Amino acid sequence: MNSYYQGARFLTAATRFDQAPEDLGREVVFAGRSNAGKSSAINAICHQRALARTSKTPGRTQQLIFFRLDDERRLVDLPGYGYARVSESIKLEWQAHMAEFLERRRALAGLVIVMDIRHPLTDYDRQMLAWGRRADLPVLLLLTKADKLKRGAVLAAQLGVERETAADGQVLVLTFSAMERIGVGAVQAVLDRWLGVAELSDGEADPDPGANEDG
Repeated sequence: MNSYYQGARFLTAATRFDQAPEDLGREVVFAGRSNAGKSSAINAICHQRALARTSKTPGRTQQLIFFRLDDERRLVDLPGYGYARVSESIKLEWQAHMAEFLERRRALAGLVIVMDIRHPLTDYDRQMLAWGRRADLPVLLLLTKADKLKRGAVLAAQLGVERETAADGQVLVLTFSAMERIGVGAVQAVLDRWLGVAELSDGEADPDPGANEDG
């Protein structure tokens, strides 16, 4: 288990770009259609039960949520998009904030787009992928809820997404299940590269060794 991510803690929430923490260090941003399992994925990756709040009402979160890993590194949870039962004007406002954040934030080191493996590459996912491309960010397409399909169907879905995004440059596709913890280590390895965790000395790899209990 990679205890580095277990040290993640809530830092702040922002409703606008100018409310975000100082644009320094490195950040990886998580985006995804509401109900794709984004919060559950973040919790599984960080070995915590309630770091990212899950909701029975998809799309309820309307803020950018920042989680501190250490003084130089953060994870960012973007508002869920596409499925939320809110007005079109609010959806457009969210999208404008997300586009501004992805295109202007200098600290961004990578983009994770969370998709339900049974319904990948919706129009919203493709729009997010296009934003990542414009921002010249490496992208991880995380196909969640892999436990809902048989192994053959999982592999077929992954190959299908890989084929469709082969021309998009810096795109990696991984399958994932928060329920069965499939793919957790693989995602952490990607985050390690993007955030430069490998650059930390062994003694710095855990930012808060005394606070690793689930919270």
